[in-house]
Amino acid sequence: MIAVDTSTLIAYLAGETGRDVELLDEALAVHSAALPPVVVAEILSAPKADEDLERLITALPMLALSEGYWQRAGRLRRDLVARGLKAALADTLICQSCLDHDMALITRDADFARIGKNCGLKLA
Repeated sequence: MIAVDTSTLIAYLAGETGRDVELLDEALAVHSAALPPVVVAEILSAPKADEDLERLITALPMLALSEGYWQRAGRLRRDLVARGLKAALADTLICQSCLDHDMALITRDADFARIGKNCGLKLA
């Protein structure tokens, strides 16, 4: 399984190209793509989200939150900010979901490369 970030999912749905979109297409073909819960919320909160998009998104597996998730995410963000890194809350929550599941993340958001170097997040 591999986790998918909002940036890649939006690009994929918009028909854009790129290595991340190719990786997502491959993962979808073999049913190995999963969504962190925050990605589900971000996608479905878009003003243009409709019932078709909701059916598509809810058909994909969503990563479960495990005991202590919120505390780990809070500590992770605190540690990243203490190192002087930009750590948006949503990105930190996505990162923590991936870390908890030992899962790589497909993304086109460069912020995850900086975060990953400092916390062990694997990028696809």
